[in-house]
Amino acid sequence: MKYAAVTQQLAGLGSDKWVLSNAASARIKAGARVINLTIGEPDVDTPEELIDSACAAMRAGRTGYSNGRGESALLDALSARYSARLGRSFGHDRFLCLPGTQTSLYLVFRSLCEAGCEVLVGDPMYATYEGLIRASGAVPVPVALDPEHGFRLQAADVAKHITPKSRVIFLNTPHNPTGAILSPEDLSALGALAEEHDLWIVSDEVYGDLTHDGRPFTSALADPAFEHRTIVTSSISKSHAAPGFRSGWACGPAEFTTRALPLSETMLFGSQPFIADMTALALTAEPVLAQGMAARMARRARILKERLDGVAGLKVHCPEAGMFALIDIRALSNDSQAFAMDVLAETDVAMMPGASFGAALEGWLRVALNASDADTEEACARIAAYAMQKAA
Repeated sequence: MKYAAVTQQLAGLGSDKWVLSNAASARIKAGARVINLTIGEPDVDTPEELIDSACAAMRAGRTGYSNGRGESALLDALSARYSARLGRSFGHDRFLCLPGTQTSLYLVFRSLCEAGCEVLVGDPMYATYEGLIRASGAVPVPVALDPEHGFRLQAADVAKHITPKSRVIFLNTPHNPTGAILSPEDLSALGALAEEHDLWIVSDEVYGDLTHDGRPFTSALADPAFEHRTIVTSSISKSHAAPGFRSGWACGPAEFTTRALPLSETMLFGSQPFIADMTALALTAEPVLAQGMAARMARRARILKERLDGVAGLKVHCPEAGMFALIDIRALSNDSQAFAMDVLAETDVAMMPGASFGAALEGWLRVALNASDADTEEACARIAAYAMQKAA
C-alpha cells in the first residue's frame, strides 16, 4: 500500500521516545512499587471549580459547534490576560483557540513552513518538537544549548546556523527539559536577529506561570518592536492542572491568525464551548494553583541537589521554572537510555533519558518533580545506592 511521505518523516519521532516511560508503566501494572519521574503531569488534580464549570456549561447546553477562532468569553479572557501582562492592547483578532499547546504548535508550523524550510531550535528540546517541525515539511536545525549559559538559547549561536532556507527561530521559555528562562536581553538579541534575517519567532510558553522562587518570566511578545513576527502558544494543561481537557491557544499578529484560521477550521472547526467556558474561568483567576505547584517543585529540585549532587560523580542541575530537573550522569555513563533502563530494572525509579530530548543531552537524565517530597527522598536514596554501586 502507498502512504504519504510524512509517515516516514515522522517514523521514530512519536511514542518511540517514551520507551522508558512505557516500561515504567508496565512494571507498575505488574505490581512493582515504581517511583515514576518521567512525565510532566501536575502534582494535583484539576480544581473542582473548573470541573464544576465544565459540567454546568454542558448541562446548560454548551455542547454545540463553536467557531474557528474561539468562544467570545474565552477570547475576552485571553485579551484581558495578555493586555494586562504586556501593557498594550490585544484584541480578539490576535488569538486562535485550539486543543492544547501541541495542536497550536502544529497549526503554527503548518502555517509558516513548507518543504525545504529550516527551523532553528535549541538542543535539547521537548521530545515532540522534531516531529512537529517535520510534519510541516520543514527541517529542524538543532542549536546546542550550553550549560555554561544556563541552557539559554544565545543569538550568537543561532546566527551561526542561519541559511537562506531559515524560516523560524523556535523558542521554549521556560524550557523543557532544562527549566531555563530566557531573559529580556536574550529575547531582544534573538528578536534583532530575526529582524535582520526576516525570520519568524515562535515561542512555546506553557510553563510561564510555573517559575521557581519568584523568578520573573518574560514573554517573547514583551518587546513590541518584534511582535509583528512573533507567535506564542500556551495552554491551561500545566498552570491549571488540566492536561486532559486539551485547551490552548496561539497569540500572534492579526495577519497570521487570519491566514491560519482556515487551516484551523480544516483541522477541527472549533473547540468545545464547555471547555472554552472553563478555560475562561481559569484565566481570569489568580494563578494560585500554579504558584503552589512551582513552590513544591522548586523544593523537590533542592532535595535532588542536596541528596545526589556529587554522589559518585553525579551532578544535579536545578531549573528556574517548570516541572523537571536534570542529572548529569556522564561520570558513570554516556548512554542515557541504557543507564535509565538499568536504574529502572535495579531500583524501580523511572527517569527519562536525556537522549530523548536531543543529542546535546546525551549523558543526562530528566527527572520530573511531581512526585511527593517523601517519594522524591526515597528515589534519591535508591539512585544514590545504585550510583555508588556502579562507581565501585
